[in-house]
Amino acid sequence: MSMARWLWPTLPAAAVITAIAGIAAWAFWWEPSSLRVTQHAVELSRWPSNCDDLRIAVLADLHVGSPYIGLDSLSEIVTATRAAQPDLVLLAGDYVSQGVVGGTFVAPEAAARVLHPLRQSAPVFAVLGNHDWWLDSDRVRHALQSVDIAVLDDASTTLRLGACTLSLVGVSDFWEGPHDVDRALAGVADSDTTVLFTHNPDLFDAVPDHVELTIAGHTHGGQVYIPGLGRPIVPSAFGERFAAGHIVEHGRHLFVSTGIGTSIIPIRFLVAPEVSVLRIRHTRTGGPRSQS
Repeated sequence: MSMARWLWPTLPAAAVITAIAGIAAWAFWWEPSSLRVTQHAVELSRWPSNCDDLRIAVLADLHVGSPYIGLDSLSEIVTATRAAQPDLVLLAGDYVSQGVVGGTFVAPEAAARVLHPLRQSAPVFAVLGNHDWWLDSDRVRHALQSVDIAVLDDASTTLRLGACTLSLVGVSDFWEGPHDVDRALAGVADSDTTVLFTHNPDLFDAVPDHVELTIAGHTHGGQVYIPGLGRPIVPSAFGERFAAGHIVEHGRHLFVSTGIGTSIIPIRFLVAPEVSVLRIRHTRTGGPRSQS
């Protein structure tokens, strides 16, 4: 038998093995260890002209201590976020990592100190995620507050960002916190320009219509997206309904960031880690609501 005829049957198997190795390297190393700052245009029909082009940076699911997200990586994330020149930074929960394969525990106090320079560029507000509650919600909250990052637990605040006056509402985690939407909105008028942020997007159905935009994380975008098949696992009671990106339902708007770290299995495939920068404008097909 010639050498060519002997090699031929092995070529398909070799190609399959090479493809599998390449996909594994992509999913377990290259993509989880990468970071991108992604600009998202979000158009809202009731967004006032005073607040047009407001830029909100969303950092969700940092999971510091998961593979590829150590304190040095977190510092790079902070630098990249500041370079995007946001008007407001929202930290959407899950700062700590627990139980992820290949991960190590990083104290929330250490992570908070690295996050602190964000305040030099823009106002920074936070909510806690389910992993933060599982560790110790009081500890994580205190760590953030000790570096002057306010945690909005079912509370609101009024922000003046240039010509824009904004009611910012934080709602505690849907799984582990009280997630008291009524309490969070108690000081907010229906006529206010309102952005609500929380960790888990499953809360979205409970958000009233007068809130212009809800922002969340938690899902990691499923961490894996398979073209033609979708996202096999999304930690949501609604499956892929609230998995990722800008979702519009009956005129109500939700943005879900795919986040930065990983949970359980350190894999990402076609769902890259990202700092989500939302550039919010009134929709070009309808006039903006004026703001007094």
